[in-house]
Amino acid sequence: MGQKIHPLGFRLGTTQSHDSIWFAQPKNYSENLKEDKIIRDCIKNYIQKTIRISSGVEGIGRIKIKKRIDLIQVIIYMGLPKLLIEGKPRRIEELQTNVQKKLNCVNRKINIAITRIPNAYRDPNILAEFIAGQLKNRISFRKAIKKAIELAEQAGTKGVQVQIAGRIDGKEIARVEWIREGRVPLQTIRAKIDYCSYTVRTIYGVLGIKVWIFLNNEE
Repeated sequence: MGQKIHPLGFRLGTTQSHDSIWFAQPKNYSENLKEDKIIRDCIKNYIQKTIRISSGVEGIGRIKIKKRIDLIQVIIYMGLPKLLIEGKPRRIEELQTNVQKKLNCVNRKINIAITRIPNAYRDPNILAEFIAGQLKNRISFRKAIKKAIELAEQAGTKGVQVQIAGRIDGKEIARVEWIREGRVPLQTIRAKIDYCSYTVRTIYGVLGIKVWIFLNNEE
């Protein structure tokens, strides 16, 4: 079976749900979509400036957005949220103010909450950030992938697949390398597969990282 469809979109309604939950008329759909991008970009930029990310655990797993007529509720899933909260208790209020200014919305209130991810390395976004950090430090890609897979297995995953594309290790010719451990049944809709695509800028150029994580057995 060809792998020509997004792994998360393929499973919507079975094992996956939308990260943005709202309803809009067709003429307002593009505006709402643009708002979601502004919110996510603003949060990611603020956290990157606030926290020096030394490993993937401090990164963002996912950002969920729920919209109502008078309220926008944002839930940030992080590996170690205490790094954002400790030191300056008003950081959440500052972040809410920044997002409010970016959206330029007066009639709607923005509420931001932070939730801790219990097993951080079960999240593909955090695992991809860990690999990206290793590659930026010029560590061999095989060593970085194997370490990431080891961390994911310790977190209780059933299988992990990692793919890196680009000028790996500074080679002149771009190529694609991938490693898989355990079971990753991509063709099965009922299998709970989590996925992310991550871009990392290195001194050799841009590399693309893809991570698939199999979280449970088929029902």
